Amino acid sequence: MAERTRRPTRQPNRRPSARRYAVVLTLVAALVAGACSAGPEPEPVAERTVSAAPTPSGTLTPEPPRRQALAGTRPNVVMVLMDDFSMDLLPTMAAARRLARRGATFDHFVVDSLCCVSRASLMTGQFPHQTGVLTNSARSAPGAGPAGGWAAYRDYGNDARTVSLRLQKAGYTTGFVGKYLNEYEYNPGWKVPPVPPGWDQFNVLFGSAYDGWGFDSLDVVDGQVVVRNHPLPPASAPAAEKDAVYAGQVIEDYALDFIAERSGDDDPWFLQVNPFAPHNRVNAEGAWPGEPVFPAAFRDRPGGTKRGGNCGRVRCADLTVADLPGYGDDSRDNTPVRADGRRTRAWNDRAPMRRGVAEQRLRDRARMVQSVDRTLARIMKAVDDDTVVVLTSDNGFHLGQNGLWAGKGTAYDTDLRVPLLMAGPGIEPGPRAEWTSNIDLAPTLEDWAGIRSPRHRAGTSLLPALEDPELAARDHVFVDHTTDTVGDDPDLAFTGGELQRIPTYLAVRSRTGLLIRNDLDPRAAGRQVGWEFYSYADHPWERRNAYAAPRHAAEVAALQRRLEAFDDCRSIIRNQRWPKRCRDLTGPQ
Repeated sequence: MAERTRRPTRQPNRRPSARRYAVVLTLVAALVAGACSAGPEPEPVAERTVSAAPTPSGTLTPEPPRRQALAGTRPNVVMVLMDDFSMDLLPTMAAARRLARRGATFDHFVVDSLCCVSRASLMTGQFPHQTGVLTNSARSAPGAGPAGGWAAYRDYGNDARTVSLRLQKAGYTTGFVGKYLNEYEYNPGWKVPPVPPGWDQFNVLFGSAYDGWGFDSLDVVDGQVVVRNHPLPPASAPAAEKDAVYAGQVIEDYALDFIAERSGDDDPWFLQVNPFAPHNRVNAEGAWPGEPVFPAAFRDRPGGTKRGGNCGRVRCADLTVADLPGYGDDSRDNTPVRADGRRTRAWNDRAPMRRGVAEQRLRDRARMVQSVDRTLARIMKAVDDDTVVVLTSDNGFHLGQNGLWAGKGTAYDTDLRVPLLMAGPGIEPGPRAEWTSNIDLAPTLEDWAGIRSPRHRAGTSLLPALEDPELAARDHVFVDHTTDTVGDDPDLAFTGGELQRIPTYLAVRSRTGLLIRNDLDPRAAGRQVGWEFYSYADHPWERRNAYAAPRHAAEVAALQRRLEAFDDCRSIIRNQRWPKRCRDLTGPQ
């Protein structure tokens, strides 16, 4: 095939790795530099972070840090962003446990428990209504712009607001490895999508990697973008040969190559590593006959390195529904109610997941996530003392809890709460009292780099909480979820349309309760509102909808006022400044 190349704006010295089992298919169009058509980035305003001044070359030169010891220290940063990780898997991960012992742990929540929406918010420090990425799919009503996916991210100017671009301008070398955004895709014969600005190295694995084997990836060799094919081994191939080209292994190889090539660099670097694990495969048929829904590396399957499979620090047989708080709960007591307390229609009307299915999938997910844990361990070994390592996830996942089936998308803790572990220079080990949201990560990275966060960021730097473990300036987080009604989601094959049944909703989560305002029919004019309230003082998970309970009336009213105020802030979009009234509501009080 003819080569078609253009020169990118930055050309890192990049050599193809001999470790990778890959075949170069074609050289394709080059890195696209600069911003999308969203217009210039607004002038930054003073926050908790240090300021930076533009130089004639257009880069951002950090000024000396002020007040905070960590601000402007410019460490290297590796952020590992897992896919559909649930908190019940954390006890199985030995490397994650070591990272937690060495660093800070947070009560951490996402602004929407849906992959593409959450990832867009993490990279921009903005809520979904600001990014315009509302679902995993671009499909929308005729005449409307894209509803979600990479098309919405691109068309609504998020490339220009991505934190990696800001870090790159501040002198960081930036790298990306793994899963990017839904519908950023390539298949043989297709035009290769442009590489987004803000990345010196961009090793995306396309969506066929969900199934574990037989996929394409991008690499940058001598400043040119290369599509690599990672062929599907025959079913008869030895397990070790299959594992050498497993998606998790290819991601690890790319990541370790990036780190090795930065050795001795004077400039700091940022690397985002996005495994596909423990996300389920997306095709009804797996890479080979009999593949599990959650395809682990062969070394982690039963009969691999351990007779019953490798579930890390836990015996696979010991993982049961007892590890899934809320499993088997009757979904009828979660039915939304009207403002007057009358019950509305129940959106969760599917039969619950059987115990055997739940336990099998829990164990398969635990086996699958061990590849991430090994990658984390090797990253921790490869980096130097000037590097921060972060572990988190795009959203959680439920397996039969609250009478649900399998998936994500709800405002319940199974889906909303994810780990946030940070270890590195200047970070005192131990838990942090502060509550955090994934929109806080972008301003945290900017704070470390010594650059001022732009005024459209809704998140807040976590450096004050890293420095003061007792700081607890925030006591609630907000969730903004839009129903993906088109049925074009990578989980569709195994969820029976559950994600499409979850209503559009706004929610506010406090330390003691969760209030959800469901729009039970988003197609109708106005809202058909159904309310849910759960008291965590009554029960540690969402046992019963207590919205109409008199003893919770004061707490419900207070959360409703916060939710109404947040709803007013949803008119602020894209590059518009996140005003003080909204910042006071969503940030530390």
